Amino acid sequence: MTEQELKRLITEVVSSLGGDMTLDLALTLTEKVKAKAKEMGVNAVVAVSNSAGNPVTVQCMDDSYIASYDVALNKAYTVVALKMPTTTLKELATPGGSLYGIQFTNGGKIVIFGGGVPLYNKAGKIIGGLGVSGGSEGQDTALAEFGGEVFKALIK
Repeated sequence: MTEQELKRLITEVVSSLGGDMTLDLALTLTEKVKAKAKEMGVNAVVAVSNSAGNPVTVQCMDDSYIASYDVALNKAYTVVALKMPTTTLKELATPGGSLYGIQFTNGGKIVIFGGGVPLYNKAGKIIGGLGVSGGSEGQDTALAEFGGEVFKALIK
């Protein structure tokens, strides 16, 4: 087997597992979440990060809150950095919880309320994060969970 054939084979295997977050996947996911947000009457900011927590895309719907930009971006970071949805982290970060105070670490980038979900490849590895901000916590959570389900369908 030549080096070129080996590289091609490795690329195919990595792609079949769903590698890291791609711009195409992130944009498709973002559009679907924004459509759902519009349906719900929420002017959201939708952020998708890669496996390192770095932004791949951040999109702001018309008339979304300025503050929602950082919140959505940080939710996408949080779920990758801590490998859990922000709703799970919320429970752990309550006073007396095992992660109480964590929101004051990582330069204040940790978000401890709903609206963020990790995104997994076919092999079950986190390849990115989705953060949604602009509505109530319940609306943001519903949109993020919707996005997580959409993402599962996109990588099949």
